[in-house]
Amino acid sequence: MSLDKIIVKGAREHNLKNIDIEVPKNKLIVFTGLSGSGKSSLAFNTIYAEGERRYVESLSSFSRQFLKSTEKPDVDDIEGLSPAISIDQKTTSHNPRSTVGTTTEIHDHLRLLYANVGTPYCINGHGKIESQSLKEIVKSMQSKTTNGEQVYVLSPVVRDKKGTHKDLFSRLQREGFIRVLVNGEVRNLDEEIELEGNKRHDIDIVVDRLVYNLEDEDMQSRLYSAIEVGLTYSNGLIKINYPKKDNLTTLYSTKYSCRECGFMIPNLEPNLFSFNKKNGACETCSGLGVNLEADLGLIAPDTNLSIRQGAIIYFKNIVDTQNLEWQDFKFLCDYYLVDIDTPLNQLRENQLQAIFYGSDEPIERSISSSSGNVLNRFNYVEGVATLIERKYLSTKSEENRKFYGKFMSSKVCKTCDGKRLNEIALSVKLNGLSIADFVDMTIEDELNFLLHLELTEHQQKIASLVLNQLLSRISFLNEVGLNYLTLSRSATTLSGGESQRIRLAKQLGSKLSGVLYVLDEPSIGLHQRDNDKLITTLKKLRDLGNTLIVVEHDEDTMKESDWIVDIGPGAGVNGGEVVAEGTYDDICNNENSLTGKYLSKKLSIPVPKNRRGGNGKKLEILGASENNLKNIDVTIPLGKFVTITGVSGSGKSTLLEEVIYKGLKKEIAKEFIRPGKYKKIKGAENIDKIIYISQDPIGKTPRSNPATYTSVFDDIRDLFAATPEAKMRGYKKGRFSFNVPGGRCDACWGDGVVRVDMQFLGFVEVMCEVCEGKRYNDETLQVKFKSKNIWDVLNMTVQEAADFFENIPKIKDKLDTILAVGLGYIKLGQNATTLSGGEAQRVKLSTFLLKKSTGKTLFLLDEPTTGLHIDDVKRLIQVLNILVDQGNTILTIEHNLDFIKVSDYVIDLGPEGGSGGGRILATGTPEQVATSKESYTAKYLREYLND
Repeated sequence: MSLDKIIVKGAREHNLKNIDIEVPKNKLIVFTGLSGSGKSSLAFNTIYAEGERRYVESLSSFSRQFLKSTEKPDVDDIEGLSPAISIDQKTTSHNPRSTVGTTTEIHDHLRLLYANVGTPYCINGHGKIESQSLKEIVKSMQSKTTNGEQVYVLSPVVRDKKGTHKDLFSRLQREGFIRVLVNGEVRNLDEEIELEGNKRHDIDIVVDRLVYNLEDEDMQSRLYSAIEVGLTYSNGLIKINYPKKDNLTTLYSTKYSCRECGFMIPNLEPNLFSFNKKNGACETCSGLGVNLEADLGLIAPDTNLSIRQGAIIYFKNIVDTQNLEWQDFKFLCDYYLVDIDTPLNQLRENQLQAIFYGSDEPIERSISSSSGNVLNRFNYVEGVATLIERKYLSTKSEENRKFYGKFMSSKVCKTCDGKRLNEIALSVKLNGLSIADFVDMTIEDELNFLLHLELTEHQQKIASLVLNQLLSRISFLNEVGLNYLTLSRSATTLSGGESQRIRLAKQLGSKLSGVLYVLDEPSIGLHQRDNDKLITTLKKLRDLGNTLIVVEHDEDTMKESDWIVDIGPGAGVNGGEVVAEGTYDDICNNENSLTGKYLSKKLSIPVPKNRRGGNGKKLEILGASENNLKNIDVTIPLGKFVTITGVSGSGKSTLLEEVIYKGLKKEIAKEFIRPGKYKKIKGAENIDKIIYISQDPIGKTPRSNPATYTSVFDDIRDLFAATPEAKMRGYKKGRFSFNVPGGRCDACWGDGVVRVDMQFLGFVEVMCEVCEGKRYNDETLQVKFKSKNIWDVLNMTVQEAADFFENIPKIKDKLDTILAVGLGYIKLGQNATTLSGGEAQRVKLSTFLLKKSTGKTLFLLDEPTTGLHIDDVKRLIQVLNILVDQGNTILTIEHNLDFIKVSDYVIDLGPEGGSGGGRILATGTPEQVATSKESYTAKYLREYLND
């Protein structure tokens, strides 16, 4: 068996056509080809899946019960496999507690650093807090005491709350003590000491009284002993009192305790700095950094309205009714002289405070009792926000919780200010920064901070190991182009590309060798400026002695790779073959390779000769300031193909999704939604619909497919129900649905497969033996149209179906729209879960091509070229141009330069990511933007415009 190659024999997974292939090991290998050609089937579903399966099988049966079992891929044999790690496009976590820091395990190392060399400070502003050993306490005391001076060694009492003062004094006397200091006065324990039980008293045990003598060794030993005994009674505290110096007292502690106010923190340990542990988390938000609170912007979205006009949505339909909640609210309004016919924005501050948060004092109310008597009561009256919060927290009904939840949103915790940790953890600092301050900085700033960290020689010895780990891991994040991220950023907000590069940096930090890494388009979401950094990282991983198989369309990655495998020649049933393989030059010179033709510039996406002028109208967003946006004014010309560009983290997604999309949904659709911060939107009347086309799946279950999503399946079922055979049998349209009983197979409930529980081996899906995977019962399958039953139709590709239904316009027109977006290769009944993000997005696009356009629709797309081959990008551009030519506006976020160069108008943000971004650098046609000297996009765009 060859040790320097991975040899695949007879791969048939999905659409792969029994292919044989050999790829070199310890190289950077790119699998490319049209979308749906079979790249992922070969890389992930065959090579990686077999590597994972073999690893799991090598474990004991006890270990395997905790692991997800993997079915053997449809391949004859694979030789030369190494242990395999998959780094795909899935987001890192859906857990709100997961952050970039916890995902990368950098936060664990930070906790070690702060626990070992962090310095605690008093929260009351008394400066640094230090702990001292017994020897250090004695040494410090001796430096402040002169020979012959009278000294009291006092131990501050930590009293059990269950006992009385008398119990305490009796116990101390039994244990051999003679005196105590009570509120500054020396008292003998054998006398009656009366103290008020409901007051706080300062009680110190007089452990010893002595006259200090530096030459007396017995006295020195006695002093050591007294301090040691005193520490055991006071939880690590000791006082040295000088009665002849106006009772001057110095406090010492073996723990971290402020000598001015006594503020004490526990021993510094890593768990103290974890927001996922009870002793570190903020008590108010439990370490989440946010709390769910009533949102005034959702309760009263339009302050130009009065209460009677429905300004407060909660009371909109019950104003001036006998509803008890309204009656209470109206009483509150009357008490604070709130005119319910006055717009909210004209009310005084105290009136608004009252109607939202209730009375700040008990109000006298006259209440009629059941007996008819009028009773006077003094009660606090709650406002609408406090009412909603109380109802939301107390209700057990899911329906009610959903209703009240419409008025709630996550807000930064007021106790910890979003830092997730309690005040004790935040009081520990390193060079002036708490751990929360550190993780709020960008990766780039954190790296700079650690490189210039000032530590004592002793601290340096303690922290050197963990500091090296931190520098290494943070450097890797910086190297893969994530310098704009913060470690505190929630993992749920990361894009697929960002989470993939985070895992890539983690693998680079592990420094493993002899591993097979399979990556899914790591360049996604990455600006060209940062692409070189990513490629350098991939090469480093390779140079450690690893094999990298990268599914990729990026030209720069292909240029720097060692080997390229081009899968094709088409997609779906037309793909699944190795069209070309070899070096970059080999692919460019291969006439059979469609990829090679684009790489060699024999084929290209042409720059438009003319740019659209638009319809003369525009949409203006004024004062956008959400996240890192710098209070910018954005103008979007309507009737054009508009693209937002900029480096990763510059604010593109915030502008498109949080401000424009949510802002217009609120302005136009009047939806119950809180958009990102902006001052005003002008020109919204020029748009009638806002459609956001994401790359989310078209369905979450195998029951959803392109036919059902585009509704063409409804027409196909109508057609089958209209056949003579169906009419004779009395079959209606529902008979041909696999989602309802009647026509579907009862054994598999219309799934076509049956899940078998294999206990510790997990679940295995096997073809249904009754229907043989056809989803319908025999009676339904006997009904045919042009010799094809309903399952035969679902098993057709879109192209095959379009030919089959050529004479039925209602069906043919819908299928033609799917063909127009380049998806003729997918099957009508293909499970939605098997479609890529790009395929799902194009299926959604196809549904809009069929609808009659009003010419006033705004389509929003976030990186629509994700997962697309350059030939697919050309098709996508053609589809989008159809929508724009109908008078609609396309607004996209993109990094793909072929896509950007065909746009009518470009808005470039930057110049950097994170806090260094959020500004508009250039706007205009691609040619105009390319002249910018500040824009990174301009630098790369110039090259593409000159091709």
